[in-house]
Amino acid sequence: MKLSTKGRYGLRAMIDLARYADKEPVSIGSIALRQDISERYLEQLVALLKKAGLVKSIRGASGGYVLAKPRAEISVGDVLRALEGSLEPVKCAAFYSEEGCGSAGSCVTKYVWQKINDSINQTVNEIMLDELVQKSLEVNPSGEEGEHRCNS
Repeated sequence: MKLSTKGRYGLRAMIDLARYADKEPVSIGSIALRQDISERYLEQLVALLKKAGLVKSIRGASGGYVLAKPRAEISVGDVLRALEGSLEPVKCAAFYSEEGCGSAGSCVTKYVWQKINDSINQTVNEIMLDELVQKSLEVNPSGEEGEHRCNS
């Protein structure tokens, strides 16, 4: 499975939001600056995250964005599915219709795809934003700009 820029940047933005929005709402501009992501692109990602019920906006002079629920209740899987859709590396017809595919009865590879799908979902569902915030604080306790600039 290969995640798009949408998933990678969106997860970085959510970690940033989880880290900094506990005191006050965070602006798109501040996330963009810390994460080196275009504000325009970040606005698109936040709109998807808002639609999924993961973030909410606060209007006004000191407005911005906050998490819609506690960071301990938002998994990496929640974020990635909101941005990427299904995380399945293979869409096996044998699992999606009553009829299945033409070779569903004798196809052994469908079990491989199901195990891979299950492993991916289990992994991303077990990692919560609060755990990633703690890792972020260990890596960069000062919270200086550019803390998450990497190739992912």
